[in-house]
Formats: sequence, C-alpha cells, structure tokens
Amino acid sequence: MRKWIQGGAALMVSLLTACTQQAAKTEQPVAVKLQKVEAAGQLTQLEYPGKVKAAQDVSLSFKVSGTLQKILVADGQAVRAGQLIACLDPTDYEVQLAATEAEYKQVKADAERVMRLYKEEVTTASANDKATYGLQQITAKYKHHQDELRYTRLYAPFDGYIQKHMFEAHETVGAGMPVLAMVGNGQPEVEINLPAAEYVRRATFSTYSCTFDVYPGHSYALRALSITPKANANQLYTMRLQLLPADGKPLPSPGMNTMVRIGCQADSTQTQLAVPAPAVLRKGDRTYVFVFAATDHTLQAREVRLLRLTSDGKAIVSGEGLQPDDEVVAAGVHHVKDGQTVRRMDSVRETNVGGLL
Repeated sequence: MRKWIQGGAALMVSLLTACTQQAAKTEQPVAVKLQKVEAAGQLTQLEYPGKVKAAQDVSLSFKVSGTLQKILVADGQAVRAGQLIACLDPTDYEVQLAATEAEYKQVKADAERVMRLYKEEVTTASANDKATYGLQQITAKYKHHQDELRYTRLYAPFDGYIQKHMFEAHETVGAGMPVLAMVGNGQPEVEINLPAAEYVRRATFSTYSCTFDVYPGHSYALRALSITPKANANQLYTMRLQLLPADGKPLPSPGMNTMVRIGCQADSTQTQLAVPAPAVLRKGDRTYVFVFAATDHTLQAREVRLLRLTSDGKAIVSGEGLQPDDEVVAAGVHHVKDGQTVRRMDSVRETNVGGLL
C-alpha cells in the first residue's frame, strides 16, 4: 500500500514538473521581425512598367466596297502623307457615274429652261420650284457618285510605315473593313496603368522619365498626355506619355517594354512615413501598425492613416503616434496583439546564409 502511495506521489511530481516546464516554454516571448520607419520624403518616386506605342496607329479601310485591284506598298515600307497605297476595281463605279452624269446634264438643261421661262413670266411658280428642287437632287446624286469613284483609291493619311496587310489583291472587301495597318513615324508614346491609389493623387506628379533594358545607360524624358477618367476591369487607369526628342539617343520602337519613373511632390499638409506594406493591419475601418518599445520589449498598436502603396512594397502612412526611426513589426501582424511581450528576431549572419543554422 505504502509503495503504491509513493509511486502515485512520484507520478504527480513528474506531471507537475512537466506542466511547469511546458508553461515556461509557452510563456517565452515570440520572435518578431522589426523594421525602422522611414520618412516618406525619401520615397517620392513611383515606378511602373510600360510599353511603347506609336503616336499614330491606325487601320486603313475603303469607304466603299469592291474587289481589291492592287496594293502598291509592302509591309514595313515607308510612305508619305497623300501617297496612293491601294485601290479597288473602279469599273462599276465608273459606269454608275457615267449614267448619273448623263441624267444630271439632262435635268440641268430642263431646269435651266424652266427657270428662264419663269423669269420671263411664261411659266408658273410651281413649275419653277419643281425644276429647282429636281436640279438640287440630281446634283447631290451626281456628287455622291463622284465621291464613290474617288473612294476606290486609298491614300496614306500621314507619314509613316505600313505595318501589315489584311487582304491581298483580287479579294472582295466591304466598306469600312481594315485593309492595311499603318503606324506614324512621329515621336512614340508610352502607356502605363495606374492603380486607384495613385490616380487620386495624380495632381502631385511632377516629373516623368523612362529607361529601357535594350538601351542601358540612357534615360528618356517624358511628357504626360492624358489619363483615362474611367478604370478598366482591373481597376487600373491608363496613362499616356510622349517620349521627348533626345539628340544622340536611339529612338525606341513601338512594342518595346520600358520602366517609367514618376516624381511626386510631397504633401506638405501631413507628415508622411514609409513602413513595409505587410506591417499594416486593417481592422474594420481603422488601420494600425505595431511599434516595438525597446524599454520593456512590448508592442504598442498605433492607429495610422494609409495614404498609398508604392511599387517597391512600401506603405505610405501618416499618424501622430508614429515617428521616423520607430521600429514596427514588419510581418505577421495578424498573430500579435497590443501589449504583447516579444523579442527581436535575430539577424541573419554572413556565415549563416539563409538562416539554416
């Protein structure tokens, strides 16, 4: 009996010791990754990928339908404004115009005779009106058929290059169907997409430039042209910028990828600070960051206002309780709480690449 009691007591002591050790282990402060708050004045440049587009990029078509007689230009060929580049078979339109011209001459002669007699007070006003309106009608018809014959010839609307043929000779094309694609040889444009957070502060944009991987060492100045007032399906706003002439630099071609840099003016009405984007915690309609107090190793939740996100993973915030050089939790903010005791995560040493040891 005594041995059984002694065994039970030993078991209880063992369990209590294990629970104490487990509790001590549980109460160990969690390690958190910390990062210093920066002044947003150091982060006034935005970067967005873009693509070069021709200043003028159009699909050319005939205003009338018919059989494509010949195309006078080849893909990639340079053309001048007003140069004949394609034509339709004009036979049907020539026959139509000839018939209308004969009708026009007859109606005109009859109308002029009636109007002359009306001036001599030989005929009635009704007959004169009928002759006048009949002449106007046939004149409009005659001009329309003249235009249709002229529309069988297609001319280059500006200086540029033929990009692509959509049809070949002897094929039938309808009115308005693209026959040739053409790009202008003026200064190219660059197109980028802005998120809504940057679109609303577009008034602060001050400078624009871009660089190309294919032209290392060269930076090109840009001029803003327009921003679409409506977002696309991805909630992005399209911005167009024009490449400014750059003497001695190669001219980028349409289709090239580029990186656009936008310089922004700092908002002087509020102090802007930069923190890692994962450091921001959203709860309901409020936003917080967790500041590390070095005196007692606790976390303090500070409410901030999220102004925008940058392309390099930073969040620009403002808040009275946050100062430059404060340390905030840079990751895992959903797993910590206000007042929690934590410890600083050890930095990776040069001899421990990847933190594997």
